[in-house]
Amino acid sequence: MATLAQETYVAKDFNLSGLNGISDKTLETHFGLYKGYVTNTNTLNEHISQLIKDGKAGSPEYAELTRRLGFEYNGMRLHEYYFGNMTSSPSSQPSTGGKLAEAINASFGDYETWKLDLTKVGAMRGVGWAITFQDPFNGRLSNHWITLHEDGNPVGFKPILVMDVWEHAFLLDYKPAERPKYIEAFFSNIDWNAVEERLG
Repeated sequence: MATLAQETYVAKDFNLSGLNGISDKTLETHFGLYKGYVTNTNTLNEHISQLIKDGKAGSPEYAELTRRLGFEYNGMRLHEYYFGNMTSSPSSQPSTGGKLAEAINASFGDYETWKLDLTKVGAMRGVGWAITFQDPFNGRLSNHWITLHEDGNPVGFKPILVMDVWEHAFLLDYKPAERPKYIEAFFSNIDWNAVEERLG
């Protein structure tokens, strides 16, 4: 039997100290949670690989571990997108005439309409993510609510801007009912260059 290659993921470091309205204490807690997703992803992959080696692929245990892998892996990746699209030295909006501004205007008419739409998606009740995706087939942008980490992702769409709206992202800085204040803080920390680089 061929040896199965096993990918091991390593937690990334993000230097985000000094964000507007999102405290270093919140970031410290959030980075710890993210590292847990990385650890759990690696652990699940190891168990799944062992079950395959033992001829137990398709067993109930295997099926459950692969189901859980979707939650842990997407939790890892979405946090990397989230931390990766923030900076402690932001600009107020995407650069006029840039690819991102053009995509926003083509999809929503203007920046303010897109921002209002994403803000309203993020303010919905429940835990999850508010994400601007790009459709790879026509280049258009659309905003989506992603429940948990793995439920609601449009197949094949590319995450362009990712906003974590689970309560752990803001609870040390804002009351649960103050999610809109956190969303405004998030917008004031967006690294528009990083977001634009994600466009196809």
